[in-house]
Amino acid sequence: MIPTGTPGPTRAERRTHAHRRSRAVRGAVLAVAVALLAAACGGGGSQGGSASSSADAGKPVTGGQVVYGLEAETLGGWCLPESTLAISGIMVTRAIYDTLTTPNADGEFVPYLAQSLEHNADFTEWTLTVRDGVMFHDGSPLTAQVVKNNLDAFLGRYPARKPLLFPFVLKPIETVEAVDARTVRITTTQPWPALPAYLYGGGRLGIMAQAQLDDPDTCDSKLVGTGPFELQEWAVNNHLSATRNPNYWATDGDGRALPYLDRIEFRPIPDSDARLNAFLSGELDMLHTSAAPAVETLESEKAAGNIGLVQTLSNTEVSYLMLNASRPPFDSPVARQAVARALDRDLYQRVRTLGLFPMASGPFPPGAPGHLDDAGFPAYDLDEAKKLVARYEADTGRKFEFSYVHGADSESSRGAQFMQEQFAKAGIKVNLSPVEQATLINTALGTEWDMIPYRNFPGGVPDGNYVWWYGGSPVNFGKFDDPRINALLDTGRVETDTAKATAIYEDVNREFAKEAYNLWLDWTEWNIASAKGIGGVMGPPLPDGSRPSESLATGHSVAGIWNGSSGS
Repeated sequence: MIPTGTPGPTRAERRTHAHRRSRAVRGAVLAVAVALLAAACGGGGSQGGSASSSADAGKPVTGGQVVYGLEAETLGGWCLPESTLAISGIMVTRAIYDTLTTPNADGEFVPYLAQSLEHNADFTEWTLTVRDGVMFHDGSPLTAQVVKNNLDAFLGRYPARKPLLFPFVLKPIETVEAVDARTVRITTTQPWPALPAYLYGGGRLGIMAQAQLDDPDTCDSKLVGTGPFELQEWAVNNHLSATRNPNYWATDGDGRALPYLDRIEFRPIPDSDARLNAFLSGELDMLHTSAAPAVETLESEKAAGNIGLVQTLSNTEVSYLMLNASRPPFDSPVARQAVARALDRDLYQRVRTLGLFPMASGPFPPGAPGHLDDAGFPAYDLDEAKKLVARYEADTGRKFEFSYVHGADSESSRGAQFMQEQFAKAGIKVNLSPVEQATLINTALGTEWDMIPYRNFPGGVPDGNYVWWYGGSPVNFGKFDDPRINALLDTGRVETDTAKATAIYEDVNREFAKEAYNLWLDWTEWNIASAKGIGGVMGPPLPDGSRPSESLATGHSVAGIWNGSSGS
C-alpha cells in the first residue's frame, strides 16, 4: 500500500456534517439529488478501506431463497466472450459461472477454479492447473482443453465465437496450450505480472461448458457453467431465476457444501427509488445501490435494526463525467478545460452525495497505486470557464453545445438537469438525451454522444485500466489517444518494481488532470442491503483459506448467502 497523504474526513464526520445541514436544505437537496447512471466495469482486490458488515444473521442455514434487486437488465445475455457486462450482469455471472482466479482481501488474485497458477522468472510463461473433479451443470467435466477453448474464445481464436472486445483486453497472450488433462500453459509476448487479474477480468471471464461455447444460436440464453447456481429461467426485463447446483465443488470454512440457498432470483429494477421501495415493502430480500438518497434511507433502516447493510469504499470505482474526445466539442482541450472549470464539484458533492461520499481526485481510489490527493485537476472557476467558452467559440466558429446521454430513470434525469444547469451558467448549451440503462455500454462503444455520466476504474491492479485508456482500444470509451498515457501504460504493464510502478501511474493521474478527459466526481460507495435473517453477503473463505475481497465494484459472491428466515 502506498501513502495517500492527509486523510480526509471519516464516514462518521461526513454524516455528521450532512445532518447538521439537513434541516435547512433537505427539501431542496432531495428535489435535485443526482444518481449517476453508471455502467460499472472492471474489478480489483482490496487495498485500503473496509466493508462494514450487516447485522449478525446467526449461523448459516441450508435451504430457502433470496430475491435480489439489480440496477439493470443485461439485454445481450451471457455468451461471455461476446457479452458486455456491467455490475448487474456480473452478479448473474458470478452465480452461474466460476472464474479461474478471484481477488482476496489482501489485494491478491488467487486461484479459484484453477487449483494453482505459477509463472516463470520473467512473467512470460504461466502454468495453470485445473481444479480436479469439477463438473459443469450439464454433467460434463472441467478439463484443460475446455479451459483452453474458453480462453481461445475470449481471444477471438475459437471458430464458434466472435468476441468484439476481449482480443484487445487479452492481447499480450501469445499461446494457450492444453498440456495434459489438467494443465494449461499460457505464454505472453511480454512480461505480464497482471495476468492473474485478467483471468478474473472483473468477474467477466467465467468458464462456460463446451456445449454453451459451441452453441450457434442460444449461447446468450442457455447458460451452462460450474457455478453455485444453475439457470432455471430468464424472462427478459422481469427476472432471472437459478437453483442450487447440487454438485458444486466449493465448501465453506467448516467443509459444508455450498451454496446454502436452494434458489436465487435476480430482478432488474433500473429506477433506484422503485428498487428501494420494492425492498422496503418486502418484495425484494436484497438489493445493491450506490445512489446517495437510497443509501441515506438504508442507513436509517439499519440504525433502527430493521435491515442488514454492507457498505464499502474498498478499492472502489470512481464516478465521473466521460467526454467523447473523438469529435467536437471535446476533441478540443479548450472545451474540456471549459467544462472542468464550469463544474462546481463542491456543490455536486453536497447535492449528489448528500455529504456521504468523498470527492474523487482522479481515476485511482485511495490506497491504490497511482492515487494522489491532488493531481492538479482544474478547480471550479466560473469566470475562467466563461473565458474558455468564448475562446472555443472564437477558435471554431461554432456555438459551444453538446449532448448529455443519461439514464431514463427519475434520479438520473434529475442528475442530468443538475449538470445542464451547471454548464448553462458558463454559456454552454446542453441537450439532454435519456436512454435505458441497459443500453448505455453499447451507446458508449459508439461515437454518437458527447458526455455520459459513468462509473469505472476500480482500484487494485492499475494495469487493469490499460484497456480503458490505451489509444485505439475498443473499450477506450472516451476515445482519446494520448501518446504520453500510452507510453506510461506500456511501461507500467511490464514493471515489477512496486515503487517504480507507483510513480508511473501517478504520472498517468497527472496527465488525466492536465488534459481533463474525464471530470472526476466521487468515489462510489456500494451498498448491499438485506432483510433480517440474511447473512454471508461477502462470501465464504476462498479455497486457499484467505478472505474474499471487500470490494463490491465487481459484485460479490452469492455462494455463501443464507436466509435464516426460510432455511432449515
